[in-house]
Amino acid sequence: MYKHIALLVRREGTTHDEFRERWLEEHTPIARDIEGVVRYHTVVPTDPEHAEFDGIAELYFESLADLHDALRSPGSRDDDPTKAIAAKAREDMDDFLAVEKRPRYIGEEVVQRDETGGDTDGLYKHSAFLVRKPGMTHEAFREYWEHQHTPLARDIEGVVRYHTVYPSDPERAEFDGVAELYFETLEKLHDALGSPGSRDYDPTKEIAAKAREDVDNFLAVEERPRLIGREIVQKDETDAEGY
Repeated sequence: MYKHIALLVRREGTTHDEFRERWLEEHTPIARDIEGVVRYHTVVPTDPEHAEFDGIAELYFESLADLHDALRSPGSRDDDPTKAIAAKAREDMDDFLAVEKRPRYIGEEVVQRDETGGDTDGLYKHSAFLVRKPGMTHEAFREYWEHQHTPLARDIEGVVRYHTVYPSDPERAEFDGVAELYFETLEKLHDALGSPGSRDYDPTKEIAAKAREDVDNFLAVEERPRLIGREIVQKDETDAEGY
């Protein structure tokens, strides 16, 4: 399954609460009906004052061709969409988003662990947007992430679902990958990662601590945005267990 991830930043002069109301009540009903979208998630930060973004919007498509057809997005940022609803959603964003400040990412999601049956609605999610270390190629980064780090991360205490998202066009992508860890409660997330805000502190759980130590081997840690939030499934026309 391919997805388009938008990290949202509110317009200057707007409060987070005003942004959230405008996004969820007015924009989301448009965005979830964009042509080709089969699943649509919104992720609202649990601690907006410490969060690096005001929210995350995730649009899922059955194929990369369907995504490009709807959004005209060969890389990580979309061009002017030609589909009617997609064009309406793009125009609507200018009313409440600082568009130039919102990173975008297109990639293929791979489920590495699942104890939820595919139902992520209401779960708490730790999203990490990964940037490789200087001097490392994307290919070397992916090899290490996929084969060395992922077996650690998916076994972090309390994780009930874990995704890795690989960029469809690494040369144009704003990140080298996205890692998404799901927890049943915010308490379990904090207990594992020591994260009251959007960036983790020193985790005390054994596997979480080992995974945190390992990231220094392949990530430019200071350059990787993070967000902790609660995911709501706004639309689902998939076989959720496997997407």
